[in-house]
Amino acid sequence: MSKKIFLCAISNISSGHCLEDCGFCTQSVRHGAAIDRFYHKPIEQIAEEAKAARKRSAVGFCLVTAGKGLDEKTLKFVCEAAEAVKKEVPELNIIACNGTATLDQLRVLKSFGVGSYNHNLETSESFYPKICTTHGWRERYETCENVKKAELNLCTGGIFGLGESMEDRVDLLESIASLEPASVPINFYHPNSSLPIKQQTLDVEEALDMIRVAREMLPTQRIMIAGGREITFGERDREIFEAGANAIVIGDYLTTTGNDPMRDHRMIEEAGYEVAADCHDN
Repeated sequence: MSKKIFLCAISNISSGHCLEDCGFCTQSVRHGAAIDRFYHKPIEQIAEEAKAARKRSAVGFCLVTAGKGLDEKTLKFVCEAAEAVKKEVPELNIIACNGTATLDQLRVLKSFGVGSYNHNLETSESFYPKICTTHGWRERYETCENVKKAELNLCTGGIFGLGESMEDRVDLLESIASLEPASVPINFYHPNSSLPIKQQTLDVEEALDMIRVAREMLPTQRIMIAGGREITFGERDREIFEAGANAIVIGDYLTTTGNDPMRDHRMIEEAGYEVAADCHDN
């Protein structure tokens, strides 16, 4: 595996007003989690966050909105944000993460500088109805297919620790592999007292094993450890790289706090790796 580790940062640009009932997500208004809720983060603030992320060596910057998918207003807002970020930090790969999307919507995003689209399958098709009842897994898969048709780089992954079986995890990874994505975000469930799923079901050894399984099934993809890294691995998070990961999210997540980015830089260096200089670094 490459000794280069790729860093990505997230900007929660529209938070906490989703009407879906995904059992793992504090962004849903149905769960009443105590999080910040707002419709539009100021464009100037988004651009400043992008500049800060780049100073911390992030090569990807993800624009995330709450909600089932793109509508006309959200599409316009994301395009404005992407255009502003591209103007200020042209070397960043802009990733949009805005739920279900049509082929036409994805083509519009691409025309405004978006290079990748992130839409996670989350879990296996058979387990999905146990964690979400307001929309189906197949819609998620079809959006991923649209991303490929729009000739954007596809980021699709999932979340472990929801009570799913090992068979579900393998089924998820097989579905991801069938889409041939560029990168695969792997999340580990972060419990919240407001959510219906009350506890994380993986310990650190099982989580490391799942990264190894993912690397075996996705030998050429960039495997990014994202949400839940801090609570799942703690001070053992450098072991994720030997297990097969070659990317991480730095800084804060959507509604949870991440490590200090400088701590993660030191961790990567102490583990014997280098931080990738750009998206195409080898």
